[in-house]
Amino acid sequence: MQDYHFAGEEELDSPALVYHEDIIEVNIQKTLDIAGGPDRLWPHVKTFKNAALVRLLQARGIRRFKCATLAEAEMCARCGAEHVLLSYPLVGPAIGRFVKLRQRYRNTHFWAIGDDLAQLRLLGEAGETAGLPFLADVNPCMNRTGVALDRLKEFCLHADKIPGLKLMGFHCYDGNLGIKDPAEREKAVAEETGKLRAVREALEAEGQKLPVLVMGGTPTFPFHAENPAAFLSPGTLFVQDYGYQTKYPDLAFCPAAAILTRVISRPREDLFTLDLGYKAIASDQEGKRGIIPELPQAHSETHSEEHWVFRMTGPCPPVGTILHVIPTHICPSTALYPGIYVVREGRMVNYWDVDARNRKISI
Repeated sequence: MQDYHFAGEEELDSPALVYHEDIIEVNIQKTLDIAGGPDRLWPHVKTFKNAALVRLLQARGIRRFKCATLAEAEMCARCGAEHVLLSYPLVGPAIGRFVKLRQRYRNTHFWAIGDDLAQLRLLGEAGETAGLPFLADVNPCMNRTGVALDRLKEFCLHADKIPGLKLMGFHCYDGNLGIKDPAEREKAVAEETGKLRAVREALEAEGQKLPVLVMGGTPTFPFHAENPAAFLSPGTLFVQDYGYQTKYPDLAFCPAAAILTRVISRPREDLFTLDLGYKAIASDQEGKRGIIPELPQAHSETHSEEHWVFRMTGPCPPVGTILHVIPTHICPSTALYPGIYVVREGRMVNYWDVDARNRKISI
């Protein structure tokens, strides 16, 4: 088991979010190896939401980034990203903010997605969007956003005629393919890709060229990598978490994030309490919300706003003990902190602001 302790940790208040940069760099290299290099990567930044890691990826040749919020998009543009895809539907005031981003950061190519013709027309009418590239958002039966595959051809034929916009291809996040068995997951990806290819070929037969395919997330990333036509958009794997590590053991990425916490009480002989309530670690997951690598025999008893109580046989750790919890879901856990303590080779070396933690930076 990875040791997450580091020199000087006793000086940090708790709870505190810690990233281990040397592990992140190993995860980046594994990602590049699977992708065959940086050119096909269009990774999602919602997991880490900070400019320092964006620059770390840029230093390895990655030029395209995918975002969930306008704040994340602005963060990437400030880093000088060549391409920024906002993979979230633009509605209401977000349309005007997106246009302002495009006006301010002229050296970044911004991309939008869409699944509603009326909203896309509003985007096209917003001003200074001439030639704005967008991708048809595909619903691969996840039923969250996107156009169903049986309606995709008709949608694209209409969307391609919207003034001010240029339909360039498809965006398809297949979070519905969270299949633990890698062989079954690979089969499901192949079926999905085949259906999308058929729609693309039918549109191309009618003269509509759609060269860009942005596909998948972390669980399906290695299988989409086998499709040379696809851009690949994993995100969690650079930092990784306990949830993905457990569910997808075929993805050999190590968790690089841990939350430093302390034992604040021993209310009973078999119980101890951490200062790690669900205001400090993502609570969206049922069951385990994280693990304590040092105490695998500890079992979560109750979890509330400011307290996390664990039960264990044998002696509980003394009050004041520093422990490290690996979150089950790192993405919303990172968003709970204003900054990240960065450790390398067992020593704290930096502090990274979570730049896009809030919904707005300046626009």
